[in-house]
Amino acid sequence: MRARGERRLRAALHRRAPDPHRHRADRLRRRRAPRADQRRRGRHRRPALPAGRHGEHGQHHGRRRPGRCRAPGRRRGAHRRGHPRRGPRPDASDDQLRDHLRDHRAGAAELRLVSEAIELARRALPGAEAWVVGGAVRDRLLGRDTEDIDLAVAGDPAGAARALARATEPRAASFALSDAFGAWRVVGPGHAWQIDLTPLRGGSLEADLRLRDFTINAMAEPLAGGDLVDPAGGAADLAARRLRAVSDAAFTDDPLRTLRLPRLACELDLEAEPGTLALARAAAGGLARVAPERIFGELKRVVGSPRPRAGLELAGDLGLLDHVLPELSALRGVEQNRYHHADVLGHTYEVLDETVALERDPGGVLGDEHAEALAALLAEPLADELSRGTALRFGALLHDAAKPQTRATTPDGETLGFPGHDVQGADLSRAALRRLRASERLQSHVAALARHHLALGFLVHRAPLSRRDVYRYLLATEPVEVDVSLLSVADRLATRGHKADEAIARHLEVARAIVGDALRWRAAGGAPRPLVRGDELARELDLTRGPELGRVLAELQEAQFAGEVRDRQEALAVARSLLARS
Repeated sequence: MRARGERRLRAALHRRAPDPHRHRADRLRRRRAPRADQRRRGRHRRPALPAGRHGEHGQHHGRRRPGRCRAPGRRRGAHRRGHPRRGPRPDASDDQLRDHLRDHRAGAAELRLVSEAIELARRALPGAEAWVVGGAVRDRLLGRDTEDIDLAVAGDPAGAARALARATEPRAASFALSDAFGAWRVVGPGHAWQIDLTPLRGGSLEADLRLRDFTINAMAEPLAGGDLVDPAGGAADLAARRLRAVSDAAFTDDPLRTLRLPRLACELDLEAEPGTLALARAAAGGLARVAPERIFGELKRVVGSPRPRAGLELAGDLGLLDHVLPELSALRGVEQNRYHHADVLGHTYEVLDETVALERDPGGVLGDEHAEALAALLAEPLADELSRGTALRFGALLHDAAKPQTRATTPDGETLGFPGHDVQGADLSRAALRRLRASERLQSHVAALARHHLALGFLVHRAPLSRRDVYRYLLATEPVEVDVSLLSVADRLATRGHKADEAIARHLEVARAIVGDALRWRAAGGAPRPLVRGDELARELDLTRGPELGRVLAELQEAQFAGEVRDRQEALAVARSLLARS
């Protein structure tokens, strides 16, 4: 699946025949691909696992090319089907896209970048020696919307930033990002846009661009408008879908760029050229010197990308995971029992795949009844600029983190299971995110997912469920009762060993009912309001506060949820009966 902006660009090229009298970019600025407005109701079907797909340790044996960020086994162009519940999009050929990008070689044409932020900067900084640089130029060439702009300024960025803030109505916020590097940031009202201003490095624009990470990010356009400045050949690399380092020192100058490589490869569907891969692999150890906050910033974008598994696999190929998420790389080669078809790392990546599929189309597996509510829930912001859906992806990555140290075996070395990996996994998940400087809220959320990811599976063995069973599950898993139910479904779908089809069918039957209860529980704010308060119960039954009163109140709550008591008098009668039996 290509980036959304590239699909729009391809669609625009497809709709309009070449016009020898107009520049192609002029046509594209006026026409954008329409969003598909018809949704189809097809069901999500999962093919049987191909024979021979995994080796003895469950590692994928597909021929994914090094540096290519594409899910193994997928046909080129399979991404063009579009969203699982939307119709297909019009498309353009690779040749058309390549021709369009190559028309933007340095000096070939004026880019005329248009965005609210750029137009504001042009008005606020008339005559300034400033250039739009980096990702904004790249994304505009691809037709991708962006309101995060980087400006390289010949002179003092502080004065330019203040002038830009003053020109905004209401006034924008401006502040120094780095005293050492002289960088400033201006944030528009309501965070609608953001402009980072930095001084030119190396004494000239071309020298500045040659100090950047990848050629596709080493392009510039004068703020006032003008020809593309592209000393490293970024437009040609973008047309060839090639990711290439600007220089041999790109990764040693800033080792974080090694992690940016898989992120860009997956976000933009690029292939890193062999020399760049070798440079990144050699510089992987430099990540130990990078601030954890910066590493987490890139990791969030990899995990939140359209193809997180492919990005993480590429990071693993480059030796980055040992420094970024060693809890994940430690899962490689850890064998499981006969109910699994892959080793723990292979299984974890498949759980991630299933989690992404559920996030995109929850109705495809769980039915249409709760699809909209689930989609809305997963889109909610949670913490650290992550949605609940992306936090769930982190839960998928870390839910089995403790399996290596909890593996139980027979005398012959055959795996029996991983007792306690849920409890220890919660601690490991929290520690991993704490090391990355994630917020306490995200740490707690992901730790709870690991702690309770087995709970629904245990419940399946009790089916048919009583209302008391459901109550105990929801009470135990709160406040991740919905999220962990989805993680359990993804975990079950990714476990395709002995008698998998029967187990999956039973699991989904229970999960569909539980998810509905979990959504209602969450909407109601948790357990139902008690029919009788603790102080009232103590007074009516002549009880003192203590464990006995707490036990009776808990029993009444459970009976109330199960529909066994409906009013205050019935609750008091049940309480007297409980005390008489104790």
